[in-house]
Amino acid sequence: MKSHTYSFELKSDVDELETLCQHLNQFGEITGLSEACIHDMNICLDEMFTNITSYGFEDDLEHIISFTINLDNLELTLIIDDDGIPFNPLEKKEPETPPDLIDVRIGGLGIHIVRKLMDGLSYKRESNKNKFTMKKFI
Repeated sequence: MKSHTYSFELKSDVDELETLCQHLNQFGEITGLSEACIHDMNICLDEMFTNITSYGFEDDLEHIISFTINLDNLELTLIIDDDGIPFNPLEKKEPETPPDLIDVRIGGLGIHIVRKLMDGLSYKRESNKNKFTMKKFI
């Protein structure tokens, strides 16, 4: 499998979720990734993008969130850069799983799901930006 890199930017607005999905589908078409892999990418990037737009900024200004997707052999790397407040999602505690599904609260499971779907995660803060990297072996 050839190496492919694909980059795009979105405004910090949840209305951009459809555009995010379109970019992922386009990357899938270019690279021939399976629908299951595109689905996992969509869940993870949707969750992280939604968190950034909902909680990542202390003002109501428009911000730009950058995405880079790289496929090299069988390793998929997803990178999200934003200029929001410093936040390392890896420091968030794993949620407690209730014994009964009736007791499950809505929200708070997104980062947990990202951890389960991806094979590697890393975070760093550089040049006043959050840089969150997700890796998946396909």
